Amino acid sequence: TELGVERRFVPESCPRAVRPGDFVRYHYLGSFPDGTRFDSSYDRGSTFNVFVGKGQLIAGMDQALVGMCVNERRFVKIPPRLAYGSEGVPGVIPPNSVLHFDVLLIDLWNSEDEVQVQTYFKPEKCPRTVQVSDFVRYHYNGTFLDGTLFDSSHNRMRTYDTYVGIGWLIPGMDQGLLGMCVGEKRIITIPPFLAYGEDGDGKEIPGQASLVFDVVLLDLHNPKDGIAIENQVVPESCERRSQTGDFLRYHYNGTLLDGTLFDSSYSRNHTYDTYVGKGYVIAGMDEGLLGVCTGEKRRIIIPPHLGYGEEGRGNIPGSAVLVFDIHVVDFHNPSDSVSITVHYKPSNCTVLSKKGDYLKYHYNASLLDGTLLDSTHSLGKTYNIVLGSGQVVLGMDMGLQDMCVGERRTVVIPPHLGYGEDGVEGEVPGSAVLVFDIELLELVSGLPEGYMFVWNGEVSPNLFEEIDQNHDGEVLLEEFSEYIQTQVDTGKGKLAPGFDFEKIVKNMFTNQDRDGNGKVTAEEFKLKDQEAKEEHDEL
Repeated sequence: TELGVERRFVPESCPRAVRPGDFVRYHYLGSFPDGTRFDSSYDRGSTFNVFVGKGQLIAGMDQALVGMCVNERRFVKIPPRLAYGSEGVPGVIPPNSVLHFDVLLIDLWNSEDEVQVQTYFKPEKCPRTVQVSDFVRYHYNGTFLDGTLFDSSHNRMRTYDTYVGIGWLIPGMDQGLLGMCVGEKRIITIPPFLAYGEDGDGKEIPGQASLVFDVVLLDLHNPKDGIAIENQVVPESCERRSQTGDFLRYHYNGTLLDGTLFDSSYSRNHTYDTYVGKGYVIAGMDEGLLGVCTGEKRRIIIPPHLGYGEEGRGNIPGSAVLVFDIHVVDFHNPSDSVSITVHYKPSNCTVLSKKGDYLKYHYNASLLDGTLLDSTHSLGKTYNIVLGSGQVVLGMDMGLQDMCVGERRTVVIPPHLGYGEDGVEGEVPGSAVLVFDIELLELVSGLPEGYMFVWNGEVSPNLFEEIDQNHDGEVLLEEFSEYIQTQVDTGKGKLAPGFDFEKIVKNMFTNQDRDGNGKVTAEEFKLKDQEAKEEHDEL
C-alpha cells in the first residue's frame, strides 16, 4: 500500500539531485510483481522525458524521482492508489495493479538553469582572455550528463575553430568560452534550452539533452590584432637598428600559443637568412624584424591573418597564432661598405699603407655576435699579404688601406665584400658580416702599380749586353734570373715585395719573350718606360 524505493546504485559524485519542477530524462523497465513486463523505454530506443512534480507523471513516479542523481538506479514499487488505481489502463495495466519500475536517471535540468563553468586548470600567466568576436581554437570532449561521449575533437585530431559570441556556436558554448585563457581547461555544462533544445541535432544529440564539454583552449586572437612584441633583451650597445631592405641572419624557435614547437633554426644548426620588409617572409615577421639590433632577443606574436591564414602550412594548423622567439645574429644592407673604427694611431704616422705594399699584421676575426672565427695570435705568427693583390677578401683590402705601423683598428666587412652568400664551409657562415680587430706590425713599401721590378739608380745603357753574359745575342731564363738576383742582392734593383722570386722573374721574362720561344733577343728586349713611349708614339 505504500510507495517503495530501493536505491540499487548511487554514484560517488552527486552534485545535484532531482527536485520538483526539474526536467528529467530517464530510462525504465516497467513490470508487474510477477515479472511480466508491460513497458520499456529501452525498447523504444529513447529516454522518457518529463517535468517532475507537475502532474505529468503518475503520483508514485513523481515522488520516486525526487532526490535522484544522474546515473543513479532505483527500483520503485508503486501501489495502485499512486499509479492507475481501480481503472488501470485498458489493454495494458489491469485495475488495482502494483507496478514495478527499474529506473536509471540520464539527465536533469531546470528551466532556471544557467551555463555552469568549472575551471580545473588555469596557467599562472594569463595575459589575455576570450572576449566577444575573438577567434578561438580549442579541443573538446562532448558528453551527456551521464558521461556518454557523443563527440570529440581529439578523435578527429583537429581543433574546433570558431568565432565566439557572434552566433557561430550554440548559445551555451558562446557563454562558456568567455574569459578563458590559452592553456586553460574547464568543464562547461549547458542546459538544453541553451544547446540543441527539444529537437536535438538530428544526429547524436537527442532532444532536451544537457551537454557537458571538457574544453582546453589552444589559441586566441581577434581579427583586429596586430603583431605583439614581448620579452625584449636589447644589448647595451646598439649602434644600428634594422630597416626595410636590410638582410638579417637570425635564430628562432617557432611555437603555437599553447607552446607546441613547430620549427626551430637551432635544430638545423643554421640561421634563417632573409631580407626584411620586402615580402620574403610572412607579413607579421616582416614587421616584427624591423628595428632590431644585432644581438637582440625578442618574442614576436603573429596573428594568423599576418601569418599562414586559415589554411596553415605544413605542421602549422589553419588560423593559428604563431610565437617566434628570435635572436638576431647579424644584419647588413647591400649598399653597406666597409666600416673602419681606429682605436689607436701612433703620433708619428707619416707612411700610410697603399696598394702594392707588403704588410704584416695580427688580427682577431669574429662574427657580429662576438663568435670568434680565427686569430693570428693563437697561431703565433702574423698574416702577411701584398695589399690590393687579391690575397684577401675585397673588404679586407679596403680596410687595410691608409694604415701606419702600430695602428690598431676594427674593420667591419659586409658579406658582399667578404665571403658572400656561400661563406667558407665549416668556418664562415654564408651572408655573414665579419669583424676584424687589426694591428699593423710591419710595412714594406711596394712598387708603382704595374711594376714588378724597379731600379734604385741609373739604368745601364748596355743593359741587354750585361744580361747576355755569354754574348750570344740571346738571353735565357737562367741568365735573366741570375742577373735580377744579383741586382737585388747588391741593392741596385728592387722586386715587388711579398711575391715569390721565381714567379716574378718568370713573369718578367715571359713579358720580354714576345715570340714565346724561350729566348729574349735584343730586338724583343724593352724597358717598361720604353714600351709606354712606343705605344704613345703609335697613338
